[in-house]
Amino acid sequence: MTGGLPDIARRMNAMNAELHANEIELPPLGAHLVTHRAGYSHHGIYVGNGRVIHYSGFCTTLRRGPVEEVSLARFTGAHPVVVSDETNARYVGREAVQRARSRIGENRYRLLTNNCEHFCTWCLDGVGRSEQVRACMKHPAIAMRAITGMCRALIAASAKRTLRAACARRARGETPCNACVA
Repeated sequence: MTGGLPDIARRMNAMNAELHANEIELPPLGAHLVTHRAGYSHHGIYVGNGRVIHYSGFCTTLRRGPVEEVSLARFTGAHPVVVSDETNARYVGREAVQRARSRIGENRYRLLTNNCEHFCTWCLDGVGRSEQVRACMKHPAIAMRAITGMCRALIAASAKRTLRAACARRARGETPCNACVA
């Protein structure tokens, strides 16, 4: 469930690629952040100083990624972000942050049993669960939208990496690609 702290969420939605701490109000320490993507949502724990710990999973490649700490801007990927209402959380603030930090480097991502949402609920409640997975198992149409959205995101990330590599070759004076000539 998302909601809570609507003023913070509204201000955070206004940001794109860069975070300027003096221009927007940051979420509370240990907040459960959710970015809504095409067909699915990505989850992380806010750890202060414009940083988020999340299970990178399949965020940018077809390879599983570890639990890592990244900038808030990198976590959101220019997508809107909301603070999930976790009023009944067992672990809050610094305790939630300590739990998140204890798993940095873990590389046991599993889409259905140990994803970014499982990670966040474990940090806050001590039990990993995913409402997205539950909804996908219950409603095949939701699962298909999630799979389609993830495929689109992976294709876009791959295209971006390819373009960056081509531009780097051009910068080194190697033969440029058509995309870099323009």
